[in-house]
Amino acid sequence: MRRWARRGVIGVGVLVVAAGGVAWAVYAKLDSNITPDEAAAAELARYEKERPTSLVRGAQNILVIGSDSRAGTGNRRYGKDSGTERSDTAILLHLSAGRRSATAVSIPRDLMVDVPGCRRRDGRRSEPMFAMFNYAFQVGGSACTVRTVERLTDIRMDHHMVIDFHGFKEMVDALDGVQICLTKPIDDKAAKLRLPAGKVTLNGEQALGYVRARKSLGNGSDTDRMDRQQRFLAALVHKVQSNDVLLNPVRLYPVLDAATSSLTTDPALASLRGLYELARGVRDIPTERVQFLTVPRESYVHNANRDQLVEPEAKRLFQRLRTDTPVEVTDSPEMRHGPGLGDPTPPAPTFRGSTAAENPCG
Repeated sequence: MRRWARRGVIGVGVLVVAAGGVAWAVYAKLDSNITPDEAAAAELARYEKERPTSLVRGAQNILVIGSDSRAGTGNRRYGKDSGTERSDTAILLHLSAGRRSATAVSIPRDLMVDVPGCRRRDGRRSEPMFAMFNYAFQVGGSACTVRTVERLTDIRMDHHMVIDFHGFKEMVDALDGVQICLTKPIDDKAAKLRLPAGKVTLNGEQALGYVRARKSLGNGSDTDRMDRQQRFLAALVHKVQSNDVLLNPVRLYPVLDAATSSLTTDPALASLRGLYELARGVRDIPTERVQFLTVPRESYVHNANRDQLVEPEAKRLFQRLRTDTPVEVTDSPEMRHGPGLGDPTPPAPTFRGSTAAENPCG
């Protein structure tokens, strides 16, 4: 009997060690997937004195950049690799102190902004230029984009992450697709997208076409494309929360593997622990407090195909994010713009946008 007991204890011990080994192997693989953006960290350190300071302890601002790079596994099918990388999407994600809310602000790629002089990929330095926003990433990568956003908003970027086409597509597939609702069918040859009206579950390839299409889907504007991206992100939040992905290791692993395989972040975030701490902080935010909006913009006065900020609305938005003051959004075209003359209790300004709680599928 004692012999069997000893064997049982040894067997359990072997299983525990084996399980621990598997867990460590999984952790090590996911951890090694993430690419630390050391070059950007060095460049940002060079300009530390000119960068804004964080005003609210515990609040975080993260710049999420979607790269249109054709280099690397799975990306060449979306076009020829020209060696030039542009920011296909840029979102300033503000997480409030105490994680009471999350606000995702889209920045149009065609917004005219002051781009500072930046270190080019070949080591040379560019000259400061007034140009479209996505020029910053094209000329100087993530560091130049961070500095451009900080100049535009006067908000300190605590972290940044860059994800490419392949990583986005694989993450959607790892979630078994994401459901959206379409008011009319889509037959878009340029986006290689053909979908019926009504409820549709997009796979990774379809989701990429849906969020990237611009010239031949909708009204052809960048604003329409950003609205679609925001609707898709809201549906993605629904999928993750409704399926308890963050609490289910079996479902979470393939999602993390897909997401991290094509992810480049600042060194402080470039670990599974760093990403886990970030995810843990946002997983309990109610969907009605997960908000999506675009910076107040209008057609650029000198070129209708470009954008410029609408003032003073943009300054009000940036000020509220900078000071971690709640932002209110509405889908109404009529927005409150803040205090009026002689108003003793001025209402908080609202901005055109939506929340993850708004489900177009009913």
